Amino acid sequence: MDCSEASKKLVSILGLKYEPVAVTLIKNGQLPPDGYKEVDGNLRHCQSIMRARKGEVMWIPASKHACFVGASALGIVATPEKVASGEFHYNLGMFSSADAAKRMIDARPTLPLGSVIGTVVSPLSKAKVPPDVVVVVGTPEQLYWILPVAATFEKGGRVTINTAAMQATCVDSTIIPYLTGEINVSLGCFGCRRSTDIAPEEMYAGIPATKLEEVIRILEKLASGPIPKSRTK
Repeated sequence: MDCSEASKKLVSILGLKYEPVAVTLIKNGQLPPDGYKEVDGNLRHCQSIMRARKGEVMWIPASKHACFVGASALGIVATPEKVASGEFHYNLGMFSSADAAKRMIDARPTLPLGSVIGTVVSPLSKAKVPPDVVVVVGTPEQLYWILPVAATFEKGGRVTINTAAMQATCVDSTIIPYLTGEINVSLGCFGCRRSTDIAPEEMYAGIPATKLEEVIRILEKLASGPIPKSRTK
């Protein structure tokens, strides 16, 4: 299934307002792919996702990743001492102590320092290279059909969501799906809600590209019964 077809199906079945976003991590030693315009100014990872869902096709090199918290998780830069110590997030008022904030940073999954030199993001339909992760922004009802429903449709059981008070887009929706190969969802975070136009009722789902076709196949089955039935009041 090509990316354009996958995007159309996700938008149609789930009723998404915006396209899913394709995220590809450009590794050390790789060149940025053709067809992606380097952003003019500095940009946070979460901002790039929210701009891409509206149609932009972007290359964000290491030098233009504006958020050192996100960039350090992505392996682009070293974690600044104020972030590593918890001081930064404590000073934001998001934790009762620097120690509490430090425990969040210590627990976050990260990519090896220097392993990534930048990111390319675009609407899924405009992806020019295979994505590593597809980020979907939608309402809880829309994303419910991805996780837990599609994720448990064939294997059953329950799911565990991995999230924190910060780093909804970079860690929860990009790094965790990339590292684990499993879908993850996030309610958003202080950073993305302060820095982007994400609506109060919106949240994220991160789908590893390896599971995208499976998710769509299951959603197509659900679209003939459970989804429309649940939406009929």
